[in-house]
Amino acid sequence: MKLLVHTLALLLLVSCKTSEEKTKPAVEKITESVYASGVVKSRKQYQVFSSVNGLIKEVYVNEGDLVKKGDPLFRLSDLTATLNVENARIAAEYGSISANTDKLNEAKIEIENAKAKMENDASLVERQRDLWSQGIGTKNELDQRELAYKNSSNSYAAAKLRYKQVEKQLNLQAKQTSKAVEIYSSTKGDFTVRSEFNGRVYSVIKKQGEMATPQVALALIGEADAFTLELQVDEYDIARIKPGQKVLLSMDSYKDKNFTAVVEKINPAMNSLSKSFTIDAGFVIPPPTLYPNLTTEANIIISVKDSALTIPRSFLTADEHVILENKERRKVKTGLKDYLKVEILSGITRNDVIFKPAE
Repeated sequence: MKLLVHTLALLLLVSCKTSEEKTKPAVEKITESVYASGVVKSRKQYQVFSSVNGLIKEVYVNEGDLVKKGDPLFRLSDLTATLNVENARIAAEYGSISANTDKLNEAKIEIENAKAKMENDASLVERQRDLWSQGIGTKNELDQRELAYKNSSNSYAAAKLRYKQVEKQLNLQAKQTSKAVEIYSSTKGDFTVRSEFNGRVYSVIKKQGEMATPQVALALIGEADAFTLELQVDEYDIARIKPGQKVLLSMDSYKDKNFTAVVEKINPAMNSLSKSFTIDAGFVIPPPTLYPNLTTEANIIISVKDSALTIPRSFLTADEHVILENKERRKVKTGLKDYLKVEILSGITRNDVIFKPAE
């Protein structure tokens, strides 16, 4: 019985020792990279929007069509715009100076009447003054004549002021109604949606008979044969990304094939929701056929070393120690890292045997 117990204990001890994973550092190539995901986009790719609301009366393009800058893409119903222009023209005609000459003539007549009364009151007050100087009449009669002249003078000045106000108001009204015609006439062009540049129609989102609004895209257009990559990089890694860095990428549409690109631009504004930055990259040699919005996964190469002392990352503890064969925990200095390996700059040699830390 004792022999059986000792045998089992020995087997258990041997099993524990043999279950421990161990390795030696290796000298090999290591590449440090940053992971990114993204989509393929046509260069200058943009969504087509209408600037006004309206029912789509005509769709002039199909998916795959080539278009030039200024080509019509959609035509919306412009009945409301036509009515607005007509109403504005009616208002402009009604508000013109020529249509309101009667108001100006009426104001002129008021001036003439006020002037005539003022002149008559002026002659009466002069006559009353002569009589008063001859001792004829009363002081009250003279005062009344002078008051009447003063009132008529004020009425004459007020009549001239009213004429200027009427003239000014009519000029302003004429300008406003004329400008309204220009504004409504200019909006009629908004009911024909046109291409902003030469390119290809990759998607027609809205159909004839559907409602177009400024909030919903009508189509997707981009350059015909030029594509770019729009990659998302985590904010943790963005400081290590620079224009000109090499990008290795794969796409589901081209399985078992890898492609190369180059970082072209780093958009400085971070997406606050995803905590990521957008990176633009260009293909070195693009695939033979591409379409907008194809998905891709990429590794942006940060650094490459052809001959480095490496160990598996799983053999390195969180505080960057390794466990040697004699169970010693030794601090090491690390360099480049990829998903599987880590470069060791100092602390161990190629001949050291290290054990995988217990999980």
